[in-house]
Amino acid sequence: MHDHRRLGRELELFGTDPLTGTGLPYWLPAGAAVRHALEEYLRELERKAGYQHVYSPVLGKRELYEISGHWSHYRDGMYPPMDLGGEQVMLRPSLCPHHALIYRSRGRSYRELPLRLAELGGQYRAELSGVLGGLTRVRAMQLNDAHIFCTPDQVAGEASAALAMIGQAYAALGIDPVRYRLSLPGPGSKYVGTPEAWERATAMLTEILASSGLAYEVGEGEAAFYGPKIDVQVADSSEREATLSTVQVDFYQPGQFDLHYIGADGARHRPVLVHRSIIGSMERAVAHLIERHGGAFPDWLAPEQLVLLPVTDALVPPAVSAARHAVELGLRARVAGPELGTLGSRIRSSRLVPYQAVIGNREAAV
Repeated sequence: MHDHRRLGRELELFGTDPLTGTGLPYWLPAGAAVRHALEEYLRELERKAGYQHVYSPVLGKRELYEISGHWSHYRDGMYPPMDLGGEQVMLRPSLCPHHALIYRSRGRSYRELPLRLAELGGQYRAELSGVLGGLTRVRAMQLNDAHIFCTPDQVAGEASAALAMIGQAYAALGIDPVRYRLSLPGPGSKYVGTPEAWERATAMLTEILASSGLAYEVGEGEAAFYGPKIDVQVADSSEREATLSTVQVDFYQPGQFDLHYIGADGARHRPVLVHRSIIGSMERAVAHLIERHGGAFPDWLAPEQLVLLPVTDALVPPAVSAARHAVELGLRARVAGPELGTLGSRIRSSRLVPYQAVIGNREAAV
């Protein structure tokens, strides 16, 4: 497996600068093209599965994260509050509090559930400098996130469907997980909610894993502070393991935000919140894909999909015309003309491009 930090710079996918700061990489055009293709794939996958996409602000009042529990239980991983107009606002460490606000923006009926809200949104973590590296550990990330508000009897079906979507995306992207982990609480007081809620959520996830036929391991102390989760683990070029995808069951935050829906009986009921991320953050996902494919991405994901190679200078204009037509059809294409070297050297330098078209007199005449 390749090191994405070295290969990402060689292929001009991303870079860093001291003036932006540690753990804050920027995306170069080739890397941005990969990321955009990945984002579009995920949005379409979610759209077909009944998700509705939203946008929410990356800032929130400190009170928002006090209600969600992040301020009490995740403060060390958050950026400090900023005083603004007599209020304290913060960069969000997670998208779920904002989606809870969207859910409660109006009354909800059981007929609307499950309500699947998805967002590719920014979140920010005050990671220590010693753990930062490349795209895998960063301080600002774009997360492929979603929150499903559902009735208790819908939880198993929604969580199972999310797990199936993860498998579908992994197959399309060529990702092989090293293991599935049922992440449970460990000793200590960092967890919230009642023991009954934890037992109920754990039983649901255990049953989902059993019915899926997936082998899994239990990881004590790896749960979120508000609930247990299924984590899909991948390994990098140094065999370091990390979580790429997750499915979580949360009974806590719906209560904190007083979320409810009107049931068939006309009474108010509390929804359950299923958190899920199909591919995690764009940064970690692309880092893994760089290492997995060695820069030779699948054709639909490649930063350049087609390179046109005119044999002589006289054939550059028809090659440019063909490239323009390919771009209009939705392909990422460019021309590598004779000014860049011999035909053989241009073919070799474009070896990672899925499709190469040599333009000679016969091709130009078509």
